[in-house]
Amino acid sequence: MAFRIIRHDITKVVADAIVNTANPDPVYKGGTDQAIYMAAGAEELLAEREKIGKIPAGQVAATPALALHAKYIIHTVGPQWVDGAHGETEAVRSCYENSLRLAKELGCESIAFPLLATGIYGFPKAESLSIAVSVFSEFLTNEEMEITLAVFDEESFTLSGRIFTGVDEFINENYVEEKLKEEYKRRERTPRRAENSLHFLNRRSNESAPDHFRLCSEETEYAEDEEDSEPVFAEAEPAEAGIAEEPELCFEDEEPVAEQPKYVSPKKTARSLEDLMAQATETWQESLFRLIDEKGYLDTEVYKRANLDRKLFSKIRCNTDYRPKKNTAVAFALALKLNLDETKDFLARAGYALSPCSKFDLIIEYFILQEVYDTYTINLALFEHDQPLLGE
Repeated sequence: MAFRIIRHDITKVVADAIVNTANPDPVYKGGTDQAIYMAAGAEELLAEREKIGKIPAGQVAATPALALHAKYIIHTVGPQWVDGAHGETEAVRSCYENSLRLAKELGCESIAFPLLATGIYGFPKAESLSIAVSVFSEFLTNEEMEITLAVFDEESFTLSGRIFTGVDEFINENYVEEKLKEEYKRRERTPRRAENSLHFLNRRSNESAPDHFRLCSEETEYAEDEEDSEPVFAEAEPAEAGIAEEPELCFEDEEPVAEQPKYVSPKKTARSLEDLMAQATETWQESLFRLIDEKGYLDTEVYKRANLDRKLFSKIRCNTDYRPKKNTAVAFALALKLNLDETKDFLARAGYALSPCSKFDLIIEYFILQEVYDTYTINLALFEHDQPLLGE
């Protein structure tokens, strides 16, 4: 996976480089900057930072990572937010771009970012997030690196209402799980008529019933207009003195038990295994590479658009019977820019389907219908709805 977004403390992330939103001067005052200093070893890191001196806004510098699970800490200085008209956006973009450039120069294969400049500098979180995704997407078009964006506070990952217009509305309109549950409960509350009689019998088994009622007779009536109604019992003649009549349950209205189908020899109805194999269609892997060729795409652009790495793509190419995870298959469908019908067919070849009971599937369907195929944007929507990411 080339890019992922996680809810995590960045000081706990394992990567070759950890990016720090730093103070211009070699001091630490709060927020992510202070957390990184404390986790790495404050005195030691401050000594390394003093060797660098002042860092201008938008620029970067590297120190050893010390006690962090990394090789380097890349320090970058964000702009102080004023009103967005004083070059703040350009400076934040430079922070992201220059951090990636330096990581590449240092030979890093992985890098982890916080949302830059959104703490004490006051840069809007939603805008920093959009800049980050744009920069990462452009960088990964030509480069190979694992990029992690770690967000920790609540506001950082509840931005969908401002970024993804229509996603929540589409889910609410199409998500049927609750409807299915309601229907299932309704059926549970609607017993068959014979079961209704049994329920009444069990409920009254320890009670003494009046002599002028018997539990069931040919004259038993039911309230037809109410699903959960109790049976209405007809009055009966008193039993002859000294003779105790056992009540009988009446199943007059019960549906007859369906006759079980008889076993039929497979020789008479089933096709042979050879016939079935002769009609087998292409595998998911064969379908993938056929579509790449038909659409005139390069392998590189497809696996990069799918947010997958070259190693996995090579593994898929070498195995005709490769069975992908569902989110991997979906990622390739988006990379190929398939429409909804094409996507359903493509997923079916891997044994998957899009379900209206799955929020993940509904989000994917929403973006396909909107003809939005960017996996980075879609991953943000999936992340904010607590769904698995594409390429994982």
